[in-house]
Amino acid sequence: MPQLIVRNIEEQVVSELRQRAARRGVSMEEEHRRILREVLVHGGKKRRTLKEHLADMPNVGIDALFKRPPARMRRVRF
Repeated sequence: MPQLIVRNIEEQVVSELRQRAARRGVSMEEEHRRILREVLVHGGKKRRTLKEHLADMPNVGIDALFKRPPARMRRVRF
């Protein structure tokens, strides 16, 4: 199988690739292949899965920070 060597990549690009690969549980090399395949073969139109969207969400803290105080809740009728 052919190989592709890419040189002189900005450190920020490498860092982002490393983080993206880690979120998906794959190697940087595999993530690089996936990105190239998605853009060049599929035209970048591949729909992302829910898992991929969730993996890209930033960590914003613990859930308790987002709970509503009981006094602000109102009863809903159906």
